[in-house]
Amino acid sequence: MSADNRAPLGFRWYGANPLHLLALIGCFALAGYAGLRLFDARPLGVAVWLFGAVIIHDLMLFPLYALADRSVQGVLRHRPAAMPVVPWINYLRVPVLLSGLLLLVYFPLILGLPQGYPVITGLPLEGYFERWLLVTGVLFAASALAFALRLRRHLRTAGRAAP
Repeated sequence: MSADNRAPLGFRWYGANPLHLLALIGCFALAGYAGLRLFDARPLGVAVWLFGAVIIHDLMLFPLYALADRSVQGVLRHRPAAMPVVPWINYLRVPVLLSGLLLLVYFPLILGLPQGYPVITGLPLEGYFERWLLVTGVLFAASALAFALRLRRHLRTAGRAAP
């Protein structure tokens, strides 16, 4: 039975369950409400943030990390013929993305920039860089372990199917 036959007649054009459409509409409504409330409170800040997001992310950062992603795929595409074919790129993308997101959110603390932070919070400024490196290392180690387990499973199934 195809997905089109399971959806009610009016929702076949949508391609998913009506509950999915309802949840999506609810998410857009909540985001719109939050955006309007934020824009009412700080219109200039929201406009600057949106402009910065468009200029900095879409026009500068996205082409850079798309180029980096293509470069990594191009360099690592050349593999020995005896190596099994396992999709590996997401095992590299996920820890890079999470580590970069942590760096983006906490870069002032990681780089030790806020001078008044210890006075205001009572917390020391030291250790954020080391902890970010530790979290990044754990993310890459967990990703490497997941990839190794996937590769092992692939080799087992390829070994069974060979004879």
